[in-house]
Amino acid sequence: MFLETVAEEDAVGAIAEVYRKEKAHAGFVPGSARCFTTRPDLLPLFDAFFDGVRGGFSLGAREWCLVTLIAAKHIRSTYCSHVYSQRLAKELGSKELVLAVQRDYRTAGLPEKDVAMLAYAEKVATDAHTIAQADIARLRAVGFTDRQICDIALCAAFRCFISKFVDAMGAVPEPAFVDDDEAFRAAMTVGRKLRDH
Repeated sequence: MFLETVAEEDAVGAIAEVYRKEKAHAGFVPGSARCFTTRPDLLPLFDAFFDGVRGGFSLGAREWCLVTLIAAKHIRSTYCSHVYSQRLAKELGSKELVLAVQRDYRTAGLPEKDVAMLAYAEKVATDAHTIAQADIARLRAVGFTDRQICDIALCAAFRCFISKFVDAMGAVPEPAFVDDDEAFRAAMTVGRKLRDH
């Protein structure tokens, strides 16, 4: 981490509560949470915002992970690529499919609806200013509601925010988030290099 953050043993109040929640989920307090504590008021605000965005998401965990993986790849977020590739492997049932999606979701054997969703998410992450009514029409044509389209955009844009902030603060994925398979690990290292694990 580039800047000073609140250590787990020094956390009190709302920060300690978020740290407890993170530790219960991951087994430790990840750098992606700690980096918000250089300005101590941020972590509770971010945690509440994340819970609200994720809690109201109108698609499933699978779609959240797919959108996040593609957005993370295009904004070169090693941290989020590693974290969400693990989660997506559980959702899809194989690391091989995650690798295929990360390489090129268009040829990974995903359903047409997923491909349309990921094309839109990719555009949100890379060229949101070029999105036009035709992009929305394509999503509606494969069965997405306007609320779901909104949530795809929100998920991809949210990933841009969190990934860029985490990178700017110098966080790298903890060993628990990094796969033992060298090829998988290399594929998910899309930006900042990993520490030696």
